[in-house]
Amino acid sequence: MYLLPVSRLCYTATIMNKPDLIIHNIGQLCTVPSHAGGPQRGQALGDLGLVEDGVIAVSDGQITFAGPAEGFDIPLNAMTLIDAEGMAVIPGFVDPHTHLLWVGDRAAEFEMRIGGATYMQIMAAGGGINNTVRHVRAAPVEQLIAETRPRLDRILQLGSTTVEIKTGYGLDTESEIRSLEAICRLDAEHPVDIVPTFLGAHAVPPEYTGRTDAYVDLVVNEMIPAVAGFVTGYGYSMPFIDVFCEAGVFDLAQSRRILEAGQAQGMPLKIHADEFEGLGGTKLAVELGAVSADHLVKTPDTDIAALGQGETVAVALPATPFGLGHHEYTPAQAILAAGGALAVATDCNPGTAWCESMQFVMALSARYLKLAPAQALAAATLNAAFAVGRGGRAGSIEVGKQADLLILAVPDYRHLAYRFGGNLVKIVIKAGKAWHS
Repeated sequence: MYLLPVSRLCYTATIMNKPDLIIHNIGQLCTVPSHAGGPQRGQALGDLGLVEDGVIAVSDGQITFAGPAEGFDIPLNAMTLIDAEGMAVIPGFVDPHTHLLWVGDRAAEFEMRIGGATYMQIMAAGGGINNTVRHVRAAPVEQLIAETRPRLDRILQLGSTTVEIKTGYGLDTESEIRSLEAICRLDAEHPVDIVPTFLGAHAVPPEYTGRTDAYVDLVVNEMIPAVAGFVTGYGYSMPFIDVFCEAGVFDLAQSRRILEAGQAQGMPLKIHADEFEGLGGTKLAVELGAVSADHLVKTPDTDIAALGQGETVAVALPATPFGLGHHEYTPAQAILAAGGALAVATDCNPGTAWCESMQFVMALSARYLKLAPAQALAAATLNAAFAVGRGGRAGSIEVGKQADLLILAVPDYRHLAYRFGGNLVKIVIKAGKAWHS
């Protein structure tokens, strides 16, 4: 990564006051505005606040103007002037659910899966999450960082400017803390903003097979206090806490216990729910005030109704059923009909969805969630930001927000859902700075 050099896209002038960035000649400016200070809910999803022939002004990394070019006088002292050449400009993508920190790969398991083995059969044979756990437990912090950094680089190149990263491939206290340290260090050194999540309850490790309650005791009594002590000691913000509420992993009562213990330490809540069976995890998330409930493939009607009444954002992960070769996806239309807030994410992980592209997720969302291109864009930006507690800072092009922007290589945002397999991002603007690979 490096700062975009001056080219035909950029004009640099000598200035005497603080730097400004102006992006002009924007064919389509998709501001994706928040609604009443929150996400776009229900049938309102897809409000792009579209401006034809737009302009954006940035000062000190923040947006100071976003609107029509008519009547806007470009200041002569602008430090950098970028001509968008009639292309579309959208907010930087926010990827609100990833397992981006891992070591190794699981290509052999993919071969098993396409040969007919199920996700749970692979886990029972010692594969799945526990395969990656063995590698992560053996890896020092520097190796975790070194293997994750290239994935972060690719995510930025593909337009994601904020990303959530979970622990959960350590499954013992020392390895989980080491993973969290790697995530926090990456956040400090990489231009992508990282939202950390503690997922010690990702699976039951082999040494606790048949003793799930004992492992829950470890998570509650040892891991959660250790995580709280680590972030407090180093001055980091409290991470989210997450749990895999699923048949064969953690049941509803165990999930409640873990989430409430994290909440008592000041951790905001997330949950993996309803991927293979609907156990009531989504309704639990709404009850506890979780910021998001993720996966949501087998979500019962009562839980969908709860999403419409609560503040929890439903996060669909269409790359996961696609990666598994499944045919059921998140019931997005039912969630929207109930008035819920819907976001999308990559679920980037080594086992089921090694996907770093929110552009591809938008394409899947249009085809399998039946989202209109505008809805898919709002779900991948504004609503995704609210799904990680960053809605006041990222996800839209609004005055006062951080200048995380994408200049596309196409004049129409609909190409993001229409096309797939490539990269339609021409320039990434992260906190007011232009980056490219």
